[in-house]
Amino acid sequence: MSSSIIAQATANRNKFVYRIFLPVILLLLAIVHDGCKPRELVRPTLQMDIEPAFWVRVLLLDDVTDCTFKTGAAFSLTGQGSDRPTQPTRERFDTFNVPTKIEISAGKITIASQSFTGDEVIIWPGAPHIFSLNDDDYRGKLKLIVNPDGNSFDAINLVPLEPYLAGVVGAEMPDYWEPEALKAQAIAARTYCLYIKNRFGSKRTWDLNKTQASQVYLGLAGESAQIWDAVTKTYGQVLTCKHPGGTEDIFPTYYSSACGGHTENSEHIFGDSFEPLAGVQCPYCKDVAKLSVFFWPMTQFDKATVTTRLLQKYPKLKQLGEITDIVATERSDYGQFSRLTKVKLVGSTGKTDYLRAEDLRLTIDPTGRKLKSAICRIAKWDDKWAFLAGRGWGHGVGMCQCGAEGMARQGETARQILSYYYPASKIATVY
Repeated sequence: MSSSIIAQATANRNKFVYRIFLPVILLLLAIVHDGCKPRELVRPTLQMDIEPAFWVRVLLLDDVTDCTFKTGAAFSLTGQGSDRPTQPTRERFDTFNVPTKIEISAGKITIASQSFTGDEVIIWPGAPHIFSLNDDDYRGKLKLIVNPDGNSFDAINLVPLEPYLAGVVGAEMPDYWEPEALKAQAIAARTYCLYIKNRFGSKRTWDLNKTQASQVYLGLAGESAQIWDAVTKTYGQVLTCKHPGGTEDIFPTYYSSACGGHTENSEHIFGDSFEPLAGVQCPYCKDVAKLSVFFWPMTQFDKATVTTRLLQKYPKLKQLGEITDIVATERSDYGQFSRLTKVKLVGSTGKTDYLRAEDLRLTIDPTGRKLKSAICRIAKWDDKWAFLAGRGWGHGVGMCQCGAEGMARQGETARQILSYYYPASKIATVY
């Protein structure tokens, strides 16, 4: 048989094998590829039947005219329908995974072509009680409140305490940090939440903001197995201390990213005084925080920008005119460094006024990402203000998060970490 015939026969056989087995191979590859994909297992939302004292109202959207809602299960709406304005109505919708536009017009909230005349509408997603708002996923319920002008509304997440914490701890700490540091964070965040809720919640329609103005809350985006483990293992645990009169109660368990070497007395920053918040030396955060955080580089801001932001935030400062000088008048001295706690503002009109240094910092840089702390020196730099020799990140009160991780790496437990950063505090259980 000639070599050409053999070659042709071989080619025909290969084509036959290719046609017969290619679909099988592709199917197997698809199965293997699909099997390698991480399965999205939705954890049930806990505490949906817990008493009202342990539900948290988180402000998600403020003063908006529209948003997009979606849920993977049937949901119900509770509000005052336009056809029966004097009676609360409960409507059920069986639409799954379909974006639903929520908007307001003439004081009426409209959802899926259903208008509501009342000031409030509550959306109840079915199990596992998860919804999406503008593509961000949250647990619990969604409450819409019409603002007094009737032209906008607020969107508030009604969520039980433990699921709320699962969305906070992962936002405030990397989930790959030591389990004991995560547990310490869970207890601190739980305590802080309840304290702020109890102190301010009765005066407004929400308890906490989702941003760093309260504590960062990401909903499901902050969750992971490690985070849920920390929340579950500290279930219901809070910190308490003695208050005036000898009563034992929770206190504001402030915390910040990296204290720079010493935590600050809360009275200097927030004006409140609690024994566990007097400040302690911290030799731990320097080994955990990034170098650019522990020693942050010089940052500058235009003098005109500084004046504008200060006068917008504090109208009383308008009497100063242009800010011509910023003078440190009070500081906490820790040997190798000091934290500014109070500054004097000098104006072009010749008048002066005072601000807490932390208020100055967050007014000039609301993000806190450039002007990272009040551990710095302030200098005039042509037409700018320069902030030099910066150290640490955050207000420095309470637990140093990088310090907590440093202690955990050395084998300290969550209880020991909390006892160190909040001396004279105790762990108690609220449920």
